[in-house]
Amino acid sequence: MNSGVRFDRELIRRYDCLGPRYTSYPTAVQFDAGFDAARYRETATATNSIRPLRPLSLYLHIPFCASPCFYCACSKIITRNEARAADYLARLEREIGLQGALFDPARRVEQLHFGGGTPTFLKPGQFEELMRQLGRHFHLTDEPDREYSIEVDPRTVASATIDSLAALGLNRMSVGIQDFDPEVQRAVNRVQSRAETERVIDRARSAGFRSISVDLIYGLPLQTEERFARTLDAVLESRPDRLAVYAYAHLPQTFRTQRRLRAADLPSAETRLGLLGLTIAKLTQAGYLYVGMDHFALPDDELIRARESHTLHRNFQGYSTHAQCDIVGLGVTAIGRVGEAFAQNLKAIAEYEAAIDASRLAVHRGVVLNDDDRIRASVIQGLMCYGDIDRRAIGRQFGVEFDEYFANELDLLRPLEDDGLVEAGPGRIRVTPSGRLLLRNVAMVFDAYLKRAAARPAYSRAI
Repeated sequence: MNSGVRFDRELIRRYDCLGPRYTSYPTAVQFDAGFDAARYRETATATNSIRPLRPLSLYLHIPFCASPCFYCACSKIITRNEARAADYLARLEREIGLQGALFDPARRVEQLHFGGGTPTFLKPGQFEELMRQLGRHFHLTDEPDREYSIEVDPRTVASATIDSLAALGLNRMSVGIQDFDPEVQRAVNRVQSRAETERVIDRARSAGFRSISVDLIYGLPLQTEERFARTLDAVLESRPDRLAVYAYAHLPQTFRTQRRLRAADLPSAETRLGLLGLTIAKLTQAGYLYVGMDHFALPDDELIRARESHTLHRNFQGYSTHAQCDIVGLGVTAIGRVGEAFAQNLKAIAEYEAAIDASRLAVHRGVVLNDDDRIRASVIQGLMCYGDIDRRAIGRQFGVEFDEYFANELDLLRPLEDDGLVEAGPGRIRVTPSGRLLLRNVAMVFDAYLKRAAARPAYSRAI
């Protein structure tokens, strides 16, 4: 399996179009209100009859932030009022009870993730109560193979909080940085020193967190290769286990906080390409392997082991291990996948709270995969996770003749093959090192919904 990646500036320039990130297929654009709480309940309880019992992954959305980062496209609530968090947690704990009742108590929670917003907006005592409620209604585990993770903002997390989180069983941390350059930080309203960030990373390691991931963004206002090189060098000195280096997607028509950024300060397309090339060069020279899309990891990291053992998965948290889990989304806007269905909770906080107050599940939309969805999802997962699909194996799995079923797609793939992005042999389709940065473009060939769309939604650019 090829973990290498080749930065080909001309290819990337030509293929840098708008498209889905394929954290699901069908993507969230295809979710609709026909899939409601009743349908979710029916789908979730049906998964208890699958043998062996499928483990669970829990995602909890904590939407609060004390101040806005102007680049952010996450679902969030800006407030410094701690009482709002207490009110939200009361509802979240009730939702945990409603959701927990749907699943066989023997189903082990192998994965747990606190996302946001800023999960560390919560106090240690609130986390303790939240974990206690999770333990009441789900089968939490202390097995060493669990992955219990949290996103942290180094500006808001005390050392004692890190110790408390480790004592509660969390063992993986994602640290938000984006860029250490002071001018870039001021432009995006996220001023964060290197010293306080390194304090958090060091404390997490000493407290027992076994994996540290760092988030960076390229394409932010005032970024240059020289400035971003200094950020990368500083981050590499801390030697995180993983890095996620995201391309900034400027969509001010969709995300209001992005309107605070000066369009004139955004890097040119050529500078963005330079930032990407710089990132790949520095990280690979430092010994990191390219996982896919925007993720890099050290050779002994679980993501790399999952890729090698074919248990890597792509979901709404990005690349993930434990592909065998059903995902339960908890909290406002949270997305889960149970069985052959995706489900999303209500997006407006008032509507979410009203549903929980009425003892109703907060699910308001989703999609059940049909036969064609399942076949295409398997192909797209294979491409996004491994850059390699076995045409015959997929045909056997789904009872189709691959080359006949995807005759149109194989025709569409030929220009990509001519450009050196893929190799389409008689038995396999492999993404080349030159094509690995353009996985989305290859996956888009197999997206039936994208072909039928009258107009392409406001996706981000491929690079």
